[in-house]
Amino acid sequence: MARYALALSAMCLLAAGLNGADAQGLFGAPPANAPAQTAPGDGGSPPANAPGGAVEPATPPLAWPPSEPSAPVLPGSPTAVVKPFYEHIGLELDPAQRKNFVDPAKTVLDKSDALRASGQGECLDPNMALDNADYDKLAIDKSLKSIEAVNGDQAKVIVAFVVAGNQHRLEWKLKKVDGDWKISDLLSVTGEWALSQYQCE
Repeated sequence: MARYALALSAMCLLAAGLNGADAQGLFGAPPANAPAQTAPGDGGSPPANAPGGAVEPATPPLAWPPSEPSAPVLPGSPTAVVKPFYEHIGLELDPAQRKNFVDPAKTVLDKSDALRASGQGECLDPNMALDNADYDKLAIDKSLKSIEAVNGDQAKVIVAFVVAGNQHRLEWKLKKVDGDWKISDLLSVTGEWALSQYQCE
């Protein structure tokens, strides 16, 4: 399956809030082929977006791994929308879950459903939420960590976990639609793919 390179802004934003030792821990260094990132010129504000584009939320500083117990997941929060995909692996491929998605992710998933229904095969891996790693419930439950950042009607949830000694980092992008958070894309920082880039036709 083809992988698509993407900017690793999630890791850079995350690493900006961590000290050097922590950043080289669970979140590690960026892959050797990652594009170079430049620091904002105004001392920490996020880079300007294209005209008319929404400002993407910055990831808040956080020591990693957290020294305090994780805060409870608030009902209706971006993290609450993402959490079930780690409790029921492959849930993103269930057509009954389309209510939790908006474009561009929804269009890709709808096309994947149509391809599967036509009998022409599968387009997407069955465990995208796990960065296509082997499912190891014990390892995932033990190592799964997440950070949520919200800016107006845009949000992202960074998820990190370790399976078979390999670190995985994913970024779930969400938009608020009619008062509810919906998933607009899923990016793998480690695997360098994005759900929105799949061509399921």
